[in-house]
Amino acid sequence: MNLKDKLKYIGNSNQLWSVRHYELTDGWARKMRAFDVHAGNGLQYTVLPDRGMDISLASYKGTNLAYLTCNGETNPAYYEPEGIGWLHTFGGGLLTTCGLTHLGPPSVDDGETLGLHGRYSTIPARQVADCSSWIGDEFQIKLKGIVEEGYLFGNKLRLEREIVSTVGKNEIEITDTITNFGNKPSPYTILYHVNLGYPLLSDKAELEINPQETFARDETAVSGMDEFRNFTEPQEQYDEQVFFHKMKGNQEGLAQASLLNKELGIRLNVSFNVNQLPFLAEWKMMGHGEYVLGLEPANVFVKSRKQLREEGSLPFLKPQESVKNKVVISIEEV
Repeated sequence: MNLKDKLKYIGNSNQLWSVRHYELTDGWARKMRAFDVHAGNGLQYTVLPDRGMDISLASYKGTNLAYLTCNGETNPAYYEPEGIGWLHTFGGGLLTTCGLTHLGPPSVDDGETLGLHGRYSTIPARQVADCSSWIGDEFQIKLKGIVEEGYLFGNKLRLEREIVSTVGKNEIEITDTITNFGNKPSPYTILYHVNLGYPLLSDKAELEINPQETFARDETAVSGMDEFRNFTEPQEQYDEQVFFHKMKGNQEGLAQASLLNKELGIRLNVSFNVNQLPFLAEWKMMGHGEYVLGLEPANVFVKSRKQLREEGSLPFLKPQESVKNKVVISIEEV
């Protein structure tokens, strides 16, 4: 039965799919806008316009998909830009975007003091719109917003985001257009921090990935190189391990990394184009209460802007230059 035929059985489309608009009212999250998306086939997720149109809660048929930190959904007004202060308002969630002019560890570059992972996820979006509509016989849920990172005499980058789910398909398609709206070249670094958690992530899960090359971030990660596809039960003492995968795409440049949990019968896929995002960082953290797998497509290795500049690998956008990225998060039953 197609979707329009199903409408004959209902009084309101919210019986099959919905986008609920509201404002959070309690604790750290107070006064943040939110969209709850119910995509009609078991996939549900929450978009936070005041966190750069990032995605917090996510589930499939009642099974949680994302990792949430102890902070949870946190209003960006509490953001601390210095050093590792970013962690004090990092809520995890299905997607936290890092960038846009720097990411990775704190540093001082070109006279600018830079904190962990950049400012992007602490900037509220403007011109936020729910553009959901029928496209032929399909209903497309579409949320849009614009995020600008810039300051007087400084770099100026604009990100226009569209988040699309077609009702009945368990996919979240994130399309970003990033433009330098300033009058001088600007550094441009971006990382899509996808945070997966229990019960999707467990010792029964395995990472499906086929990289061109894999590098360990440090000596701690070197010790886990043979096991980066596998996971343990939560450990009382665990030092995070980070691996950098240089990805290879198909003829169209498409690459994919997946977390498979056969016990749950679920596979979550993160798909992207290596011509836009050639790297994937894997953040493996198996600690008590801090049990998370980060699958993080990026346009650079996760290094400070200072180090990228010194290595000659820091990307720039010229004035009025634009690039477009697409990341698709999908769920399938196995």
